[in-house]
Amino acid sequence: MNVLVTGGAGFIGSAVIRHLINDSTHNVLNLDCLTYAGNLASLVEVDRSERYNFSQIDICNKEAVKKVFSEFKPDIIMHLAAESHVDRSIDGPAAFIQTNIVGTYTLLEAAREYWKALEPAKQQLFRFHHISTDEVYGDLHGTDDLFTEETPYAPSSPYSASKASSDHLVRAWNRTFGLPVVVTNCSNNYGPYHFPEKLIPLVILNAIHGKPLPVYGEGNQIRDWLFVEDHARALVKVATEGKVGETYNIGGHNEKRNIEVVQAICGLLEELAPVKPEGVEHYANLITFVKDRPGHDLRYAIDASKIERELGWVPEESFETGLRKTVQWYLNNKGWWQAVLDGSYQLERLGQGE
Repeated sequence: MNVLVTGGAGFIGSAVIRHLINDSTHNVLNLDCLTYAGNLASLVEVDRSERYNFSQIDICNKEAVKKVFSEFKPDIIMHLAAESHVDRSIDGPAAFIQTNIVGTYTLLEAAREYWKALEPAKQQLFRFHHISTDEVYGDLHGTDDLFTEETPYAPSSPYSASKASSDHLVRAWNRTFGLPVVVTNCSNNYGPYHFPEKLIPLVILNAIHGKPLPVYGEGNQIRDWLFVEDHARALVKVATEGKVGETYNIGGHNEKRNIEVVQAICGLLEELAPVKPEGVEHYANLITFVKDRPGHDLRYAIDASKIERELGWVPEESFETGLRKTVQWYLNNKGWWQAVLDGSYQLERLGQGE
């Protein structure tokens, strides 16, 4: 099949494309406008494949998107293009409204026009797969509950509100216009090629540079962690086997407090990078508690039983095995992250809401 991946130069999108090229026979078109977090260096292992192509396009550009549809003729759209960092959404919400809401609307309309013109057999096969986040559900603090596919939406940040909006649009285009869609909501991803503004790569890189390891509040925020390559497998399974109109929650079955995550990284670095920066006796001594993020949700946790029951997907990595692979990857791939840090981001704190 022809699979169009929006945001394919991003963290999760590039993992999806690597999986599609390495582990399937599908043709892939990566549609990405290459904002700060888009990085074609994350695709070097597959970008010479004759089944891979790249087009630098903004999903808000309807005419350019329509042209891509008419030329590539996708059977599946996997829509991952999004502004995704909560802290950045606090500093500048406008980009999140534009990309995540207006961009999704533009893509839906182009997809609907394309889909309606297909012959009936092709219409039956077509899928619009929208990839979203568990943050749309809000905060589970004070309960032992898990997010299910029926959990009401209660987003807290400009980021999660924009993703909730896009989820609603996708479902509305299915119900009103019949566009065949599937939706997935995932927990926190981590792994290789992660832009270093996010917690795990930020802590790894700060630690090996002898910089403070910032932990918001007391570090008691709980997240469910999902290794990105497990997520990529799940996404391709939903896109190719998921039932039209359904939502699937994807989680790693790994609830951890943020302080536990930071301490685990420090422990791995003691083993894997024993030669420390000057003046650092133990990596854990670099942990620094800082003022919490405005509106910070305290707990997210996913019930991923539906995707296991209906599609047979379960994560292959435990948090311990996935985190070890991740730390080792950053230690072995200085060229990738050094190029990122030579750009517009130098590990500074964002999103203080001031």
